Amino acid sequence: MARKENADTAANPGRLKQIALTYKMTRRADSKVGLVVAGVGIVTFGVFLAIGFLINHPIYLGILGFILAFLAMAIVFGRRAERAAFGQMEGQPGAAAAVLENVGRGWTTTPAVAMNRNQDVVHRAVGKAGIVLVGEGNPNRVKGLLAAEKKRMARIVMDVPVHDIIVGDGEGQVPLKKVRTTMLKLPRVLAGPQVTAANDRLRAMGDLMSNMPLPKGPMPKGMRMPKGGGGKPR
Repeated sequence: MARKENADTAANPGRLKQIALTYKMTRRADSKVGLVVAGVGIVTFGVFLAIGFLINHPIYLGILGFILAFLAMAIVFGRRAERAAFGQMEGQPGAAAAVLENVGRGWTTTPAVAMNRNQDVVHRAVGKAGIVLVGEGNPNRVKGLLAAEKKRMARIVMDVPVHDIIVGDGEGQVPLKKVRTTMLKLPRVLAGPQVTAANDRLRAMGDLMSNMPLPKGPMPKGMRMPKGGGGKPR
């Protein structure tokens, strides 16, 4: 019991530090986040407290209002922090891969399975909805990359549904902040063993990152693919 209490005590400063860091990062992009979150908490608590006085139960409604105010503040802060994070990532190379890594349980993400000399890139995620290819870059060039990747996978996972998403704000594209929700709305048609089998077959096929001697860490700016490679492993 003592060990558990010590672990919880040690974890709390870490959580508080993480919340503070998240707040600072959010405030850079959203200067009003503090006022909005505080306002939501005060209004929520005030409404419940007022109702409590009206029905002669200010203590009970005050406690309930405090709890719900804290919950409302957490929800509003989380949404504004997420929006700020997407705003900072948008337009950055590899932003879609970062989103895919946080889609949730049940998804296996492989970044940069295809790329061209212009740094247009296709990422892959596999889950119970099937295979989702997410392209970012110039829409016209990305369409070609997606088609080539689908063709490459056709003989390997012909029995698995394949969806494609092009990240962007144009017609037929999906904004970066909506990629996760779009994927989670896809119908689940595969069982767990089928997802595992699809992942095994795709890993056996190989991908761009495992077939090229790319440096570790973030992709260097101005990096170019070898001529004639087109970003596809042979």
